[in-house]
Amino acid sequence: MELRLIEERIKEYKPANKVEELNALKEIAQEIILSALSQAGFFRYAAFQGGTCLRIVHGLNRFSEDMDFLLHEANPQFEWRQFSNEIELEFNGYGFDTEFVDKSKADDIVKKAFLKDQSFGQVIKLIYDRNPSDIQVIKIKLEVDTNPPMGSTYSSKVIHFPEPFSIVTQDMPSLLAGKIHALLCREYVKGRDWYDLVWYCSKKPELNLPLLQNALFQVGPWKNKHLHIDKSWVESRLKEKAEALDWKSVKEDVLPFLREKQLRSLDLWGKEFINECITRLLR
Repeated sequence: MELRLIEERIKEYKPANKVEELNALKEIAQEIILSALSQAGFFRYAAFQGGTCLRIVHGLNRFSEDMDFLLHEANPQFEWRQFSNEIELEFNGYGFDTEFVDKSKADDIVKKAFLKDQSFGQVIKLIYDRNPSDIQVIKIKLEVDTNPPMGSTYSSKVIHFPEPFSIVTQDMPSLLAGKIHALLCREYVKGRDWYDLVWYCSKKPELNLPLLQNALFQVGPWKNKHLHIDKSWVESRLKEKAEALDWKSVKEDVLPFLREKQLRSLDLWGKEFINECITRLLR
C-alpha cells in the first residue's frame, strides 16, 4: 500500500523524462523526511527554511536539492543523530534501504547530514526504464544552522504527503531576507538564487529588514559592521551584484531544476530584466 502511494505520487508530477522523474522522487523523499522530523518533535526546536521550503510549502516552480533548517535558539550541542533513527525507520516502512549519515564536526556552526538511498530503482515501479549509466542514488543534504541570526519570524504549515502533519517554517518576509543574504554574501554564484528572486518578485512579500541586517553583521563582507540598512540600500547592492554576472552561466545552473515548459522563461534573463525585478520587489 505504501509503495503504491509513492508510485501514484510520482504520476501526479507527470514527469516528461527521467531527470524530471528523479527530481520528483527526491521531492517525495524530502516530504518523507519532513514527516519523520515532525513525528520526532524536531520542529519544537527548529524551523524549515531555504529553497526547498519555498518549493514544498509555497509552490516555487523549480525543484530543489538540499533541506535547510535553523534552530529557534542557538545550541552548539545539536546533533542530527537524535533524529536519524526516526528518519531511517520512516523510509524502511516503505521498503527503502536508506542510510542517514551525520557529517557534522563538533565545532561546526552549520551541522550537516546526508540521506542516501540506492534502492529506489528496485523498490518502486518507475515510469521510465533506467540504464546502468543513469543516476542510481538519491542523495539529500540536510543542514541546520545552530547559531542563526536574530529576528526570524515563523509560521506553522500543514503538509499533506505522505499523510497530514505540521511543521514550522520561517515566514515569507524572513525567507526573503535569507535569500537576499545568500545573494549578497554567497562566495560563489548560484543561479537558483536569482531564479528564486524572480519568483519572489511575483509574490511581493515584505522584507524582514532586521533579520537581514543581523545576518549581514554575522556572515559575509559586512561582518561585524554596524549597518543601518533600508530597502534602497538592499536594492543598490543587489543591482551591483547583477551588473557583474555572466548571465549565460547563471542560467546554466538553473536548467537541471526546471521542467521543460519553464525553460523559455530564462530567455528573459539579463541585467535589465533582473534589475526590473529587483525594483518591483523592493519598492
